[in-house]
Formats: sequence, C-alpha cells, structure tokens
Amino acid sequence: MKNTSIWLDGIKKQKFRKLEKDIDVDVLIVGGGITGVSSAYHLSTGDLSVCLVEKNKLLEGVTSRTTGKLTYLQENIYSKLVNYHGKENSKLYLDSQRDAIKLVRGIIDSNKIDCNLEKVKSYVFDFKDIESVEEEIHLLNEFGVDLKLSDVLPSGENINSSYFVDDTYVFHPLKYLSKLVDICVERKVDIYEDTKVVSIDEEDGYYICRTDNNLIKAKYVVIAVHYPYFLFPFLMPFKSYLEKSYIEAFKVKKNYNFSAINISKPIVSTRFYENNGDVYQILLTNSHNYCFKNNEEKNFEELFKSDERDTLYTWSNKDIMTNDLLPYIGRLNDSNILIGTGYNTWGMTNGSLAGKIISDIILDRKNRYIELFNPHRKLNLGSFLNFPVALFSSAYSFIKTKVSKNKEWYSNRVRFEKRNGKNVGIYVDDEGEEHIVYNLCPHMKCSLIFNEIEKTWDCPCHGSRFNIDGKSIEGPSNYDITYSEE
Repeated sequence: MKNTSIWLDGIKKQKFRKLEKDIDVDVLIVGGGITGVSSAYHLSTGDLSVCLVEKNKLLEGVTSRTTGKLTYLQENIYSKLVNYHGKENSKLYLDSQRDAIKLVRGIIDSNKIDCNLEKVKSYVFDFKDIESVEEEIHLLNEFGVDLKLSDVLPSGENINSSYFVDDTYVFHPLKYLSKLVDICVERKVDIYEDTKVVSIDEEDGYYICRTDNNLIKAKYVVIAVHYPYFLFPFLMPFKSYLEKSYIEAFKVKKNYNFSAINISKPIVSTRFYENNGDVYQILLTNSHNYCFKNNEEKNFEELFKSDERDTLYTWSNKDIMTNDLLPYIGRLNDSNILIGTGYNTWGMTNGSLAGKIISDIILDRKNRYIELFNPHRKLNLGSFLNFPVALFSSAYSFIKTKVSKNKEWYSNRVRFEKRNGKNVGIYVDDEGEEHIVYNLCPHMKCSLIFNEIEKTWDCPCHGSRFNIDGKSIEGPSNYDITYSEE
C-alpha cells in the first residue's frame, strides 16, 4: 500500500528552477495549487506580466489530495446557506458551482485536455437525517434543479432516501492542472518552484515580496496558498477551522459511473476512477474537526477496520471550513492583495472559480460572484454562530499541545527533549537515524504532533505541516523547523 494520493502516481509535469534573481512583474501569484494555476491561466490571456512561485513543488499540496469531483450537489449546503445568507445568495452559490463546472469543461474542451473527464450522476443521501434530505430536495426543486429520487445506488447499495442529478463530472485533477501549467509556460508566465515568499511590504504603490534570497516587485499579489500565512489583517484563525478526512483507493471490477456523499457526520464520499484498464473506487471517510482527533494511526485504522478490500493508496487531506460556509475570494480591504481560500471541502469547483474571479478583479472585468465571496463581506448569522467553534478549536489545540507532548499513542521511536535550551522533537527511522526538529510551529507557536503514518510533523492548531526533517510543506507556517546544533 502506498501512503500517497493516487493522482501523484505516475503524473508527468514540468519541473521549474528556483528563483535566483530580483524581478519586477505586474502580478505575483503565491501558491502552485488549483487556485494559483487557474489564476495564472486566466491572467495569461492579457497583457500583464505574471509570475507564479511555489515554496515546494507545483501541484503536490492540498490540490493533489482531493477526490477530484466537479459537482454542485454538496451535502445539504443550500439549506444551510439559506439560514446564513438568505435564499437569494443560496441560489447564487448554486449558480456559481454550476458555472465553475462549465468553466472547467470549457477549458478542457478548448484545449483538448486528456484528464479522464467523465460525466456521472451525483447522489446525496443519508440514513439518519431524512428531514434534512427532504428539506434540501424541496429547496433545489424551488431553484429549478432537475432532481431525481432514488432508493438505491447504481452499485446496488440501498440508501432509503436520496436524490441525484446527472450533469456532474469527475476527472483527474493533476492531469488537468499540469496541462494548464504547460499552457501558462507557452504564454510566457514565469514559474518558480522551491521559492518561498517570507514577507510582503507595500512601498510606493507596489508590493515588495521577499524570498529567502531575492526581491519580487509587483503591482498585484495573489495569495493562492491553502491557508494564508499572515495573521493580520485577515485573522483567519477566528474565521475558520480545519476539517481532516482520510481517503483510500482500491481496485474494483466495474466502473459504476457515479459519485455520492451523505450529509451526517461522519461524511462518506465516493467516486470511481478508470485508468489503463483498471478501475478504482475512491472512498473518503472519517471527517472530523482536526483540533480534536490527532491520533493519526487510529484515524487511519478506522478507515480500514471493516474493510475486506485490498487498499492500494491511502492519504489524508485538510480542508478550511469557514464560519459562514462561503469561500473567501477577492481583495483584502482596498489593497491589491487578493486571496482565494476556505473552500469547505469543495476545492475543485471553488478553486477553479477563484482563479476566474481573481483574474477578473485584476483585469477590471465584471463577475457576478465578486460580492458573494468578498473576504470582507458583512457579518451574518453563520459568522456569529460558528465564531466560538473556530475560537475554541484554536485555543483547545494550543493548550492541549502544551499540556502533553508525549502522546499515549506514540511508539518508542518518537520522543521530545531539550537540546541547547530548545524544545525539540525526535523521530528515529527504520535505519536508526534520528530526525530532529524544533517542536514549535513558527505560525503561532503551537507544539507539533508527529504523524507516524505519513511521517510528517503536524500542527493541530492551524494545519501547518513539515516533513520528517522540518521543511515546511504546507502552511500557514512559512518557515522551516529544521534543527541546528549551532
């Protein structure tokens, strides 16, 4: 079994060098996932000079760990949005998701991209909360969606109460995005990997962005990282919390051509993927607030506990869940810094949409969704109701990591001690080599947890992730925790 996403296995994509000089561009995009690449693609059709930098490797972050669905049936999101934002904005969000699917399809068709795009039925069901299912059905009917009812999935499982549509899709996200990268290169977008932006300062109407060794001067900066790495002015930890999920892929005999998801916790989401004559079922389960369940070995075990199938790939993913259920896409205040984040587990549609919205703002084009996703939209009921959840999650995680570093589930290969007056974490690998890191997340100083399944140092407060030797591989931390004896 491989502890990696199925999308990374065998994917061919360009490699890019590290930035080694000072540059001056119109638009700097920070982050090489679906939001960053989509933004670069749309901006590359204009007359602006565009540069994209990624602190690690393109398309190997959160985007690589999706299930690869393009659907507007997203649990019972529309009923919830009515309660938080009203019926008009709930319908507008539905329109945005359908338009996102059309946008991706149009890009695939016009560029003849081979990315395993497949039209499928999408099902929403639940065994417990039948009332919420019926409420969502009523609302979607009112919105004019052509829903169909069913008591059984195409694979034969009885599901009692469910509905489906037949105009949604699944695809291979990295084949799609790697082709967009190729197109961006052809259109003269400058792309750099292993290039980390550590600070952004405004100066005479421009932004001076510092990497480890160089300066990038830009008129616009697009922060397209999963979790924005600055605390101010946006205060992301108070506007969201993290949800973690676990995914497996295993071979099956038949492609049933559907995707499905339930609405009660724990979430179960599934789809099928066909490649070179082999058919895989991709199953996501065990979603939870990341702050409260950190025993990764147990979490992965729960994924397999009732399985007789032979799992070939397994991986995890973290999603930013916003307080009011809508993404944050657009300008920060009145500045020319723009963000796209907080996709509430639906990154394939919302990340694609973010690239278009961000480019439209920069190119001064109209876009009907700018106000809906405005990062500084007015406070609403959802913001008030879920603010305590976000605040408590962060505080709980911070305190818990300080009270107990040596978790009861650790093997004897993990230990914590002081070296040269600093708190360090140590993992001993199969060859007996010690991997030593500083045990504080540079973002907000939470103590770290070692993930013995995926061999990473993880921050339970806001999701920063570091490899076994302390290199930052996922934000919001923008700094490494590598240990030095000096």
